[in-house]
Amino acid sequence: MKKIQSALISVFYKDGLDSLVQLLHQQGVILYSTSGTQSFIEKLGIPVVPVENLTTYPSILGGRVKTLHPSVFGGILGKRDDEQHLAEMKQYNIPEMDLVIVDLYPFEETVQAVNSSAFQGGDDEKEKAIIEKIDIGGPSMIRAAAKNHKDVVVLAAKKEYAVLEEILRNQNGETSYEQRRSFAIKAFDVCTAYDTAISNYFHQSAIETPFNQEEKILRYGENPHQTARFYGNLDELFQQLNGKELSYNNLVDVDAAMQLIREFNDSSASLQSGAGAAAVPPRGAEGAVFAIIKHTNVCGVAQRSTVKESWNAALAGDPESAFGGVLVCNGEIDKATADAINEIFFEVLIAPSFNEDALSILKSKKNRILLQLKNQPSVKDQFKSLLNGVLVQGTDEGNYTEWKEAGGRETSSTEKEDLIFANLVCKHLKSNAIALVKNKQLVGKGCGQTSRIDSLRQSVEKAKQFNFDLKGAVMASDAFFPFNDCVQMGHAAGITAFIQPGGSIRDNDSIAYCKGHNLAMVITGMRHFKH
Repeated sequence: MKKIQSALISVFYKDGLDSLVQLLHQQGVILYSTSGTQSFIEKLGIPVVPVENLTTYPSILGGRVKTLHPSVFGGILGKRDDEQHLAEMKQYNIPEMDLVIVDLYPFEETVQAVNSSAFQGGDDEKEKAIIEKIDIGGPSMIRAAAKNHKDVVVLAAKKEYAVLEEILRNQNGETSYEQRRSFAIKAFDVCTAYDTAISNYFHQSAIETPFNQEEKILRYGENPHQTARFYGNLDELFQQLNGKELSYNNLVDVDAAMQLIREFNDSSASLQSGAGAAAVPPRGAEGAVFAIIKHTNVCGVAQRSTVKESWNAALAGDPESAFGGVLVCNGEIDKATADAINEIFFEVLIAPSFNEDALSILKSKKNRILLQLKNQPSVKDQFKSLLNGVLVQGTDEGNYTEWKEAGGRETSSTEKEDLIFANLVCKHLKSNAIALVKNKQLVGKGCGQTSRIDSLRQSVEKAKQFNFDLKGAVMASDAFFPFNDCVQMGHAAGITAFIQPGGSIRDNDSIAYCKGHNLAMVITGMRHFKH
């Protein structure tokens, strides 16, 4: 056991410190401190020795240098059982520091604050504010004390104040080696997390990234044996009205749902984008869009004049896959829609609003997650970790860059609207992807296949399974047709119009088939391949 006889205290967060300082004073501990912490201790009526008395230097360079001195670090690092160390400390009048209480500048909090809408200032001011919150002396003192934990107690976070206070009260100002080692381990963890946050900031500062955001520990990842964390602020996007905490898999599907529904909330950015857009008529009468997401893929989506009608049509597209899905709508959930939705099991429902009767119905199951959308997510870049690094790409914005009528005839007005709708839906299916749409309703889809022809077979079989008549339906492909086999199969199923990006050296094979069979085909010039 070792008794604490001296302490160096220099902290940013002082809440909860007063009780510990008063106990140290009562136990006869000599206190050393710096600037703001010194003033705090003095206001408690407790004597404190300014660090400047040891270093003989004032705080300089705007406070960047105040503790980086042998008189400070010698007192922390000096070994109490080493005669040479003790002799040198006596020679240079270096007092022993038995306790070091130091926390770190709020780096992550500052990054979050300057990136908020409340911060007034440009990029230079933001960078300056962040850089000044990179602590130098703090981590150095913490590491020094943790290294010398055989003789020194180190506290690196305010949550440890009460822990040490209880130990000192119970043990009359003494600590055991095991306790000092435990504090040292926690101190090294604090330094590691701090350095990681700074490193992440510099690695990611050139692009927007979630890593500087609030960390949320999730129950587990995709599977129970995997750990998981979320970085970001969900409260900015949603108000959770009911249900359990969102899981890793919930969040992945919620993100997919928000990416899809955003397409139908921003017609200027998504539905008519790029060169040639003026050749396409407006999207038609506005209506509610309802979508069902399962394992990040769209399994049902439709646009109708009312929310209830859009739900019915979306569910009809694949009522089997809808079980346990994530639901999203761009209109208010009313009682009639809630009654219909309440008949199936689902994980999450997202909508901009819910009326009181609908909420009463939907809250009947306590674990059912209801999210009221407050703001659309705004993500400029997408991240994927792989190998020993990270891939970063811009989001897939837009629907098409051109509208080239390349088939045997012009598309009809109904086909145009369905092709625009189908191309957006196809964009949110895993490749190889095929979407079959009729009257703004997904009636068949194929996704995640290693062959495009397999995806088409899957989509046609889905349509047949749920008794859809494909005569007059349209088909979207996320990438070009390398052969005319997909067009032939689609035609045989009743498809009358196709939309695809083009770009194959054999585009003419599909175009020629359409021309020979009076089928419409649109080339968009924009691929939406999605792994």
